[in-house]
Order: sequence, then structure tokens, then C-alpha cells
Amino acid sequence: MKKFRRDELPSLVDLESAAELVYRSMPPTPQYRWPLLDARVGTAVWLKHENHAPTGAFKVRGGLVYVDELCRSAEKPVGVISATRGNHGQSVAFAARQYGIPAALVVPVGNSTEKNAAMRALGAEVIEKGHDFQAAAEHADGIAASRGWHRFPSFHPLLVRGVGTYALELLRAVPDLDTVYVPVGMGSGLCGAIAARDALGLTTRVVAVVSQGAPAFSLSLSRGQTISHEVTTRIADGMACRTPDADALSIARRGAERVVEVADEEVESAMRAIFADTHNTAEGGGAAALAALLQEKERMRGRNTAVILSGGNVDSPLFSRVLVG
Repeated sequence: MKKFRRDELPSLVDLESAAELVYRSMPPTPQYRWPLLDARVGTAVWLKHENHAPTGAFKVRGGLVYVDELCRSAEKPVGVISATRGNHGQSVAFAARQYGIPAALVVPVGNSTEKNAAMRALGAEVIEKGHDFQAAAEHADGIAASRGWHRFPSFHPLLVRGVGTYALELLRAVPDLDTVYVPVGMGSGLCGAIAARDALGLTTRVVAVVSQGAPAFSLSLSRGQTISHEVTTRIADGMACRTPDADALSIARRGAERVVEVADEEVESAMRAIFADTHNTAEGGGAAALAALLQEKERMRGRNTAVILSGGNVDSPLFSRVLVG
């Protein structure tokens, strides 16, 4: 595969080319203003509906771009394997199936039952190993070596290029946005938003949203070096990163305006708000951006804002408990 400088952002041409590829498999997702949500926050709020993607999350965009480049620039691999909490894994499985490549996903023990089922439904082998994402990633490394399969990364410039197409859509539809809130796991979504903003020459502020129960990304940015930290979040599994990617941190330092940390209770409240105000389902990571905006709603009065509903893949029993409160 072609060599990429890992902290280099895609250009507008790169993003438009990625969008053309993505749209062979899915249409652009909508961005709506919901009157009840505007009233709740007290300002204009655009909700970017990545929960409407064919896997229920934004990650599918990156998988499609990565696998296309993998197959065009080298011999098609005998298989691909990655570590995931679910949304990245569905992206890998969705793209691999289109190209006829076997896929295996390593998830932590006790991972989301419904996300595991969705990956299997896409034809992937699901392997439960390790107590968290990083432990699962180490198992994936070993399996890749033993099978001779391609180790599909969790952060890569091609993934940023692919997922950056959601921000390209949003920012072209609403170019006068003051601030967009983006949830952070490994950071591809955040870096994609920064890339689209810069490629379009806009001044929109990009705010990184991190779970208080997974603070490694926030700590690393504040201390200027990569910091590992145990994960304790019970609701934001898609943001449960113990050790952030150094290149994602480098891009965030250059392009993110600030970081907001949200508690699990705030995320659950935002999940309820999204359902009540829009009748959309948001998983924990998908509601985190709204949780951050609600935390800062006084600061955002009178501004044109957006939040990324990055995914809606939440297990039914868990969502039922959250709705009950």
C-alpha cells in the first residue's frame, strides 16, 4: 500500500474523491435542525445523522476508502483482521464483504451483544479476547501474524479521508457554522472534521468531546505527550480508548479549538434528549457531542452549532434502561 504521512490531512480533492467512492455504497447522510432540540439548547443546533449510515455509524466511510486503496495498490489480502468495540468492526466487515475478503474482528470480552451480532451478520468472524480495546488490539496483532492476514488499523490517513466526507457534507450544507462538537475515540472522526474545515477554508471551531471515563486523549493533549489511562465509562464504549494514537493527537493539537469532557450521566441525559426531541436512537458515543453542547449551552447562546450523532448502535436492554433514567 502507498506510504502516507500519518499526520498529514487530506486535501479537498482527496475528500471529494473519497466521497465519490463512498456514495457508490451509501447516500450522503442528512443534517437537520430539530425545533425541540433548538429549544432545549437555546440556540441553533444542526444534528448530523451518521446513525443513518448503512452500518448505523460514521465509520463505514473510512472502511470503504481503506479497503479500496488496499485492493488497488497491492495484491488483495487473503484476509483482514482488526480490533474494535463494534462500529469500526462493522465498517471493516461491510467493506471486506464488498471485495470478497474474509474478515475477523477481535472484541473485548463482554462487548456489545448487538454490535457483535451485526458484525457476524456482515460475514465477519468475531473473536472475544481481552478486558478492553487495547488488549483486544494486542490479540489482533498476534492473530494477524499467525494467519498472514492484513492488520486493519484503527487510525490511518485513509480512514480519516473516508470519514472526513461526513464533515464535508455538513460544512457544505451549513458553511456558516460557528462550532461543531465531535466525539473522540481513536480520533478519525475528529481529524476528518478538521480536514474538511481546513480544506474548505472555513473558520468553524472544532471541539473534541471526550468521555470522563476514558480521558487519555484529553490528558495527552493537555500534557503534550501520549498518556495511557484506564477506561471506566459504562455507556460510551465507542469512546473507550486507553491509549490514543500519536498522529491523531498531533492533528488535534493543530486543529481542535478545545476539549470538553462529559460524564456518563450527561451522555445518558443526551441520549434521552435525542430520542425525545428527534425520535432517533443514539449510542453513548453518538450522544456525547450533544452532552458537551448542553454542558456549554450558555457559552453557545446565539451561535450556529452542530453536533455529530456518530452512531446509533446501542443494545436494546441498555437503551431501555437509559430511557427509563
